[in-house]
Amino acid sequence: MALALRASNAAAVFSPAVIDFWLAQINPRWSSTRCLATVDSRRRESRETVTLVLKPNRRFRGFLPGQHLNLTAVIDGARVTRSYSFSDAHRRDGRVSITVRHVPGGKLSTHLCRHSGVGEVVELGVAFGEMNWSSATGQDWTLLAAGSGITPMMSLIRSLEPDLGPRRVQLLYWARTADDLCFADELRERSRRDPRLRCHFLLTGEGAGVDQPRGRISPELLQTLRPDWHSQHVYACGPYGFVETARSMLAGRTSQFRSEAFTPLPAPAGDDREVNVALLRSGRSLRVRCDLPLLDALEAHGLRPPHGCRMGICNSCACAKTRGVVRDLRSGAADAEPSQALRLCSSLAQSDLSLDL
Repeated sequence: MALALRASNAAAVFSPAVIDFWLAQINPRWSSTRCLATVDSRRRESRETVTLVLKPNRRFRGFLPGQHLNLTAVIDGARVTRSYSFSDAHRRDGRVSITVRHVPGGKLSTHLCRHSGVGEVVELGVAFGEMNWSSATGQDWTLLAAGSGITPMMSLIRSLEPDLGPRRVQLLYWARTADDLCFADELRERSRRDPRLRCHFLLTGEGAGVDQPRGRISPELLQTLRPDWHSQHVYACGPYGFVETARSMLAGRTSQFRSEAFTPLPAPAGDDREVNVALLRSGRSLRVRCDLPLLDALEAHGLRPPHGCRMGICNSCACAKTRGVVRDLRSGAADAEPSQALRLCSSLAQSDLSLDL
């Protein structure tokens, strides 16, 4: 308490950066303003995937199973931020887990999977995402996961312990090979322990096993594995193409369908027009292409707006639009209303714009 009071008094005199510097000399997780965490332990989950257990400071606001957060690490002197899913349920010791798949060429995933060690300090953002149990009603659930999409599903499944209660949950999990499957042994054990949880593993590449048949997502496969879709609440997570395929195949057939994609939204091709974007705070004026997300277009001019997931979910890149028309990559809808907020990563300029940047 005395230390907290002294830090509070110091804040009136010194800048947050100065206070944080001296707090870090005592404990690397201490900060007057930021949520910092240390890597507490790490374990390999599959050939290209690692789980990091993080110990956050008291500024961590918690999360709902199935949510994401933005994680920032300093690599070669530069801050790099990406979005990752929680892979565990709440823990009594306050630690949290994320599971990271190595992406070739990915600066942060390479660092976390190959080089990050116990004791490293990272910065955590606020948890976000609506794919969690609290947003749902009903009893029967089907979880569709492809690749790294298993991570939030694992958080959801682990949060149901020690009892599934009235829920009956079926997981359909696609991976390229058996070596790419994460949490497979644990999922098999959980389904053996409680028959209300059923798990199906499906491979899209070479190889197959007793419970690992080959097969990409298709209407026939979905009908075979789950004939009663009309009674199901469905969550889908994976690459954008997988999620949109699942959405189109199950359109109008489920009680509820929610999804999140972990790859950037594809921009429509063919619109090579350029428009003028006025940045009101900096006074700059730029020419940007209409077929590039605004975040990409601004970065092409050397700007570095705040951002996180790059998928239109986390809201880190939101800014105000005071003039002009944009198109939302997720819905395809055009928005001409003035004084509207937009997400730079999922918005295309359709006319001259004025942005509060």
